[in-house]
Amino acid sequence: MNTPELRRLYPDYTYSRDVIASCFWADAVPAAALEHPPVSGPQRTRVAVIGAGYTGLNATLALAQAGVDVTLLDAEFPGFGASGRNGGFCCLGSHRASDLMLRRFGPDAPAQVRRAEAAAIAHVDALLTTHDIDVDRHSTGEVILAHSEKAMQALRRKAPHFARDFGADATLIEKSDLAAHGLSGPNWHGALQTPLGFALHPRKYLAGLVRAATAAGARIHGQSPVLSVQKTGATFTLITPAAVIEADRVIFATNGYTAENLIPWLRGRILPAQSSVIATRPMSDDELAAQGFTSRQMSYEDRRLLHYFHLTPDGRMVFGQRGGLLSSPRNEARVTAGVRADFDAAFPAWRHVETPFHWSGMVCLTASLTPYCGPVPGLEGAYAGFGYHGNGVAMASYTGTILADLAQDRPSRYLLPTAFAAPPPRFPLGRFRRAILASEYTMARLLER
Repeated sequence: MNTPELRRLYPDYTYSRDVIASCFWADAVPAAALEHPPVSGPQRTRVAVIGAGYTGLNATLALAQAGVDVTLLDAEFPGFGASGRNGGFCCLGSHRASDLMLRRFGPDAPAQVRRAEAAAIAHVDALLTTHDIDVDRHSTGEVILAHSEKAMQALRRKAPHFARDFGADATLIEKSDLAAHGLSGPNWHGALQTPLGFALHPRKYLAGLVRAATAAGARIHGQSPVLSVQKTGATFTLITPAAVIEADRVIFATNGYTAENLIPWLRGRILPAQSSVIATRPMSDDELAAQGFTSRQMSYEDRRLLHYFHLTPDGRMVFGQRGGLLSSPRNEARVTAGVRADFDAAFPAWRHVETPFHWSGMVCLTASLTPYCGPVPGLEGAYAGFGYHGNGVAMASYTGTILADLAQDRPSRYLLPTAFAAPPPRFPLGRFRRAILASEYTMARLLER
């Protein structure tokens, strides 16, 4: 059977294992621990799930626990994409879509999204407890750092609304008090400390989901890229290099790693954007004290081209930011050097500290600035979840569980915000839409000067 080659928005290097060869998280959970055999021969399953990241694994786990015959397929291995290489933030979103939601979905839409964001964190928390998954969990809540006085003024305005939105109080930290909270740095004008969320080891969470889904009866296959999905009558036919799989339902859970030509409806509705991360060696208490940054809480800057970072339990700093627009070994090295330069500017007392780990991956953006979770229009029996805007640990997990309910034709156990159930529009410029990122980055740099 003739099947098309998968076409993606970035060069092949972006989707290779080279970009995660020095990923810190792989020290504890290497690829070999996550590898699964490829699917082969003719197969039949009730639900086929494409993509074994947090979305796909949560959907698969929920389906298997419900007694549904489910098969999970990944082009590489579970967690190869963003789920196995993110910054380790189980947190709230950054709320950039609020004004847009008000215009499109009415005054209740932002509150729905806030409730879903809090519920997504609680969902991950419950999974860790239920399945006894050790993820090196540490700290409670996160810190939003103001990179300018104007940004601090915005945080002062935001603080009183946090309790209304999330049912929990946030704490303002003025610039003069940052040191007392272990948040010293030359670039910050204050902070807002929130009590929701926690840091974790993303691959340990992933490995725990794999174990739980397998124990519940799911079949998981790696090295099984789905090259074609066709529907005849009520049956889907999925083609991989070594198998033909028939399924009654299909869940697309490939997010920022979605092939442009897998199904027509998905084409152009996502905009993958590279994010690059470095990690230091463990630092001593004296080194941490020299910089004055000792807080273990997840931290990020509330701006478009943000930095995000946290100290691990053994004293390493994981530090990430938006990556480049090009993808090649040379560009990877250039971007990594840029991340290191920003790290040195934020933490000058750590200029001598080595950063032996560096890697990159794809966050997934939508034109609506919100995730999508629901049926694939025009393809009855197919469902998709994507577009977490860097909040995938919590929201992809939450979305995957909702997709499992939708695939069983039963009411969702969780709130699905109206804004998340509305299909996002396509980005303009088609396969050239990466140019949108170039203009966005340029504008952000100009405004933040």
